[in-house]
Amino acid sequence: MSSSDIFIGETIGTAILILLGGGVCAAVTLKASKARNAGWLAITFGWGFAVLTAVYTSAPLSGAHLNPAVTLALAIKDKDFSNLPTYWGGQLLGAMIGATLVWLAYYGQFHAHLTDKEIVGGPGAQATAAKAVEAQEKGAGPVLGVFSTGPEIRNVVQNLATEIIGTVVLVLAVLTQGLNDKGNGLGTLGALITSLVVVGIGLSLGGPTGYAINPARDLGPRLVHALLPLPNKGGSDWSYAWIPVVGPLIGAAIAAGIYNVAFA
Repeated sequence: MSSSDIFIGETIGTAILILLGGGVCAAVTLKASKARNAGWLAITFGWGFAVLTAVYTSAPLSGAHLNPAVTLALAIKDKDFSNLPTYWGGQLLGAMIGATLVWLAYYGQFHAHLTDKEIVGGPGAQATAAKAVEAQEKGAGPVLGVFSTGPEIRNVVQNLATEIIGTVVLVLAVLTQGLNDKGNGLGTLGALITSLVVVGIGLSLGGPTGYAINPARDLGPRLVHALLPLPNKGGSDWSYAWIPVVGPLIGAAIAAGIYNVAFA
């Protein structure tokens, strides 16, 4: 794979991943969405299908890493870090493009949600569940959850551990079951296995932090949230932003080490 193929493939694939994954979060969260309040099952399966679609689309070009943690783990496994910047650059750019497309697709819903006094507050507004969540997630605006993750309980050790554990599960599944014959990306059957693993992680381990398990998935959309001209959007919660970046990278390194010792 050439550097241009890698960059283009990761950009396209990660954009699709975030468009569909962020899209299901928007569908469940925003007012005037037909899927509003569809719940956690809709979100977890939506993200699983997002992974499936993105992998099948980008695998012929880049091997469909779509996740800096997966790229790091493969680099450690193969002891080859030469393509790391290319993969990571494409993944971050793709995540930002995908998040922007979610905003365009739900433009009217974002406006309706963020101008509703019951959501953003104002004279005469009543307390709502959305405001309670906003108060709990210090520094997080009322639609930040469409773009990036946040903890239900703020505890640095727990939040970091949750992201590490979830990523270890994901990366071990990729390394042991998901790779193509060349071992440099996801294969056809591996894409299906990985998407189901993502659903499983969301159902079992997603409750505490929203299961980023992917630094680009969280950082790229968070940057877009900070830049978009959304009314009453609130903060981007930068004090928490390092956890869904550092946690998955640590988890990837641990998983790669386990693989090299136990499976290689």
